[in-house]
Formats: sequence, C-alpha cells, structure tokens
Amino acid sequence: MGGVTTMAVPTQRRRPELASFLRGRRARVTPQDAGIPPGLRRRTPGLRREEVAQLSGVGVTWYTWLEQGRPINASPQVLDAVARTLRLDAPEREHLYHLAEVAYAPDPGDGAQSVSPEIQGVLDALHPHPAVVYNGRYDILATNEAYRRLFMGPDHELSGIRNVLWTLFTVPESSCPVAHREQELPLMVAQLRGTYGRHVGEPAWESFVRRLSEASPEFAALWASGDVVPPGARVKTFRHASVGKLRMTSVSLSINGMPECRIVTYTPNDEESRRGMDALCGS
Repeated sequence: MGGVTTMAVPTQRRRPELASFLRGRRARVTPQDAGIPPGLRRRTPGLRREEVAQLSGVGVTWYTWLEQGRPINASPQVLDAVARTLRLDAPEREHLYHLAEVAYAPDPGDGAQSVSPEIQGVLDALHPHPAVVYNGRYDILATNEAYRRLFMGPDHELSGIRNVLWTLFTVPESSCPVAHREQELPLMVAQLRGTYGRHVGEPAWESFVRRLSEASPEFAALWASGDVVPPGARVKTFRHASVGKLRMTSVSLSINGMPECRIVTYTPNDEESRRGMDALCGS
C-alpha cells in the first residue's frame, strides 16, 4: 500500500521511531521555509526544537520530550500543528499519528478517496475481467463495466450506500451475489477488523460499524467475534441471475499514494466461468 505502515511495529519500538522521524523532518525544513531569518551562527541544518515548538504553539519542554520519544500524551490538534510546521504530506501525517499512537483522522483535503483518471483507465483496460477499487472499509471508489454487470444489479443498490459489506449484509439472502456467504462473509469482516485497528476512535469508522451492526445482527455477531485476517488471493463463487455460478480468482493490488486502497480483480477460474463472463459482458 502507499505511504508508511506501522501495523507490525511493537509499542516499545514506536517511541524511538517517532523520535527519529521528527528529527529527520525537522532537519528538512529550513528557517526560510518557516519565515525565520537564518542568522549568522546556525549549526542546526533545519529548524531548532524551540522554533518548532513556537511555530506549533506548544511548550518547548513538551516538544523536546515528544522528540526524545518519552511516553507523553499527544492530542490530534497538537499533532496536526506539528505536522503543519514540519510540512508533512498526507502519508507522513498518518505515519506521525500511528507512531504517536493517536487515532488517525484523514484530512478531508487529502483526496485519498478520489480515483485518478489513470487508475480508472487501468480498471477499464481489465474488461472483461471485473475490477474495482476498495478502500479499507470496502467502500466502492471506482469500478469497470464488467464489475457493474456482475455485481451491481438493481437489488444491490437499494440502500444507496456504495459499500460492499453494507450490500452483502442487508440485501435478501436470495439476492446476495456471494454463493458461499457463510464462508466468505466472516473472512471479509475479519479483514475489515484488521484495518479497523488503525482507525479505532475515528468517527467515520465508528459510525459505519455501529450503523451496520444495527442494520444486520449477522454482521454484529461476526464483528463481536474479534477475528482478524489479512486480505489475499482467493477463489470465490458468485451467482448471477443470467449466467448462473461463476468461480473467480480475486487478487488485490496496492495503489501508490492511496493508503489502504486497493484494486481487486476477478478472473475466471475455469472454462465454464470464462464462458459465463463472456456471455455476461457480450464478448
């Protein structure tokens, strides 16, 4: 995935990593960048600690302790102020939050949920293989025509919510496109929980989990199990009213610059499924 991930870094290693990260980014910002006269006897390559503290509106001692990796608490507001002073981009800001062990809330201006024309072009070029861009919450960010023909019939858009999990858990079972939902849905929820660990406390995530739990007792029970699994290639069986069952291999591809987003492609696993997709897509 794009950006920097700290999922596997134990808590005891995060503080030294945070200290190193802040020192490196502080050295990168020149006094001129921050509107500070360089002075004649300046040995620090970038900003001094006290300058970062002053520009961020925090105490010098507090910032010094933060940069030393001491176990102090930091609020999102203070981290945002430090991020602005150090001119962190969106992936760096997210990395700072994870290292400081503060729930990360994406900046609405980050644009991480929009798909570029180049990515849409990749999806379209994969036709007649279904392809989609999901974020970590399984929101549908972009699709190609084959994906829409296979999955997005009228019964699957009644809620008006472009989210795969919401659809699978709220449509009637007879309309569910997943053939073996008792096997597949628990895996999807476990993958969701794996991503949720990086977003605990974020309003958008907490609201989604709460609303889907209220809408689907089945989802609520699976969520309560606490199971976690990573995404991976799998053979899945789907059903379509026009062409019957299709056995498809799903593969996830990361997207640079879009942390936690991925292109998921589906290719026929056997000749019968290939003929079904050809019929569905008019090939």
